[in-house]
Amino acid sequence: MSGFNTSLLSRVSRTRRTLSVAIGALAVGATLGAAPAWAAWPNDRPIELIVGFAAGGGTDITARTVAQYLTTKTGARVVVVNKAGASGEIGLSYVAKAKPDGYTLGMTNMPGLVTLPIERQGKGQFSSSDFAYIANLVRDPSAFSVLASSKYKNLNDLIADAKARPGEITYGSTGVGTDDHLAMVLFQRMTGAKFNHIPYNGAGPLRTAVLGDQVVIGGMNLGEVMPFREKVRIIAQASPDRAKLAPDVPSFKEQGVNLVFNSERGVVAPKAIPEDVRTKLTAALREIAADPEFQKQMANQFTEMDYIEGDAWKARLEKQTEGFKTIWNETPWSDK
Repeated sequence: MSGFNTSLLSRVSRTRRTLSVAIGALAVGATLGAAPAWAAWPNDRPIELIVGFAAGGGTDITARTVAQYLTTKTGARVVVVNKAGASGEIGLSYVAKAKPDGYTLGMTNMPGLVTLPIERQGKGQFSSSDFAYIANLVRDPSAFSVLASSKYKNLNDLIADAKARPGEITYGSTGVGTDDHLAMVLFQRMTGAKFNHIPYNGAGPLRTAVLGDQVVIGGMNLGEVMPFREKVRIIAQASPDRAKLAPDVPSFKEQGVNLVFNSERGVVAPKAIPEDVRTKLTAALREIAADPEFQKQMANQFTEMDYIEGDAWKARLEKQTEGFKTIWNETPWSDK
């Protein structure tokens, strides 16, 4: 009797183990079947790289070059989508609110990335905590440009006339709170000159306005105007010294105005992006930044390399934010 019970118990035990393995396999299968789309990132879906300015400006041109290389590195089709308006806020808020699956990225432009939340004081559409900071790639010095036929040959000419006619000379920027606008704000504070500020939705429309003599001074980055040197005169650029990519363009500093300012362009994602996707993106951008051909293209666009990634980039932005808060407290650049 006891032998029969032992054999029966043994068979029951084996049956239970078999059922346990089968149930475990079914559970694993169910888990794999329910895996989120990003588990195989990237798949055959296109990746959108959002630009918050109109086509044709420096941020847009940088983004289109990055998209080409990112397509090669990831195997996914990367497309640039322009969502211009509100000094870049529309594009950045779109990224902040997007599904964090790796298929919506943002091409940022600093200082707008940090100044928009400062000037809009809690009423903006995004905050700095809404993003995962993948990497900054390049910087592009600010510059003041006029038509080639302009009477302004240098900063002294411009300052003298602006002081004689305060608020009459028009100055175009790529939007309130952008580097182009803040360069003007700082320039006014340093020199006592006053301009009539006219914001545009990007460097493309602004450049058209300058070339069409609709605005006198174009506040654009060096890389945005260097290809048009036969039509415009760059009277100053805001590198610490003359930029290596434009050695014949005088700096603000050498003309007696201690203005050092530039646009920084990088890539962010919605903050909840899965860590494995973030790791892949970071690796891809690191390889792109180190690629000699990419560096050559940036140089051809008169844009300087400035690669910094992840936490180091975020820490630098936080430090810069404090500096812009000081500027805001001393010289608010918006009445919003």
